[in-house]
Amino acid sequence: MGDGVVVPSLSNNFSAVQNAAARLIYNLRRCDHISDAIVSLYWLRVPQHITFKVAVLTYRVLHGTAPPYLTSSFTGVADMPHRRTLRSASTDQIDVSFFRQSTVRGHAFPVAGAKVWNSIPSDVTSAPSLPVLRKRLKHTYFAAVMLLSDDNLYPH
Repeated sequence: MGDGVVVPSLSNNFSAVQNAAARLIYNLRRCDHISDAIVSLYWLRVPQHITFKVAVLTYRVLHGTAPPYLTSSFTGVADMPHRRTLRSASTDQIDVSFFRQSTVRGHAFPVAGAKVWNSIPSDVTSAPSLPVLRKRLKHTYFAAVMLLSDDNLYPH
């Protein structure tokens, strides 16, 4: 979910801080495994947390509670005349803008926000309020992380 949103070098730095905080809370040594501590704290890993924040900000833009300079960042697929007959027009998906600059690409908020938003299940994006969205979104990301870790522990 939300690939291309996180710059790897920044993610590594923040992950080190998150791991250190979990070690401090649980009094773990540097050689101890940290994954169980992160899970028991119900913390998202740094890439998922950044994607979570992008999704929350996108929700706020779409519902008019974001800063004014962001309000024109997105166009709904249903609002585009040439896409009204597509199946995606009946969803709450948003158009992914195209950027030519290689330095900006998928990290620009209109692009990253649209990609993240479109990757979220519709039962999450249709949340009636921000607290409900945050709860559903965190549960979705946390469940995905747990599913991946379970697959690693018990291969098919």
